[in-house]
Amino acid sequence: MSHSPTVSAEPKSRLRRAYVGFVIEVFRLNGDQLAVGNTLGADLGLTSARWQVLGAISLSPVPLPVAHIARNMGLARQAVQYSVDEMRADGLVRLEPNLHHKRAMLVAMTDKGEAAYREASERHGRWAESLMADLSPERIEAASELLRDIQCRIASSTATPASTGIKEI
Repeated sequence: MSHSPTVSAEPKSRLRRAYVGFVIEVFRLNGDQLAVGNTLGADLGLTSARWQVLGAISLSPVPLPVAHIARNMGLARQAVQYSVDEMRADGLVRLEPNLHHKRAMLVAMTDKGEAAYREASERHGRWAESLMADLSPERIEAASELLRDIQCRIASSTATPASTGIKEI
């Protein structure tokens, strides 16, 4: 007598496992990408953290205060402040007066910072083209879309450890 494959009686269980597996892979990808970023930018005075902050600055049409950079990138304000302070000392960014808030100075890249960011981005682009050469742009775009969708769901979620029955660590 042959047995048919066991079908999970709980489809939610598969969804949970799939999402947890997905999150673990995102964490691994993030760690690997940070390590690559540290390597690609090392001789330019850029760590992945510094490069990420410069990226946020470059994406904005106007200089931003540290808190806005942090919010835009989903980072802790203190971590961004630390990176900005280090990069300022190294001549990669400068602080400019903020007409809307006297204490929250605006962060702008210096010429040296722009050159370092441009070179690191070019290196990363060449590396990414080589790494992704056999994948279709559509597949990568679909993965990006899924990540954005999940990010939006998390942002609009009202889940807290208490409301989900999860004990805080």
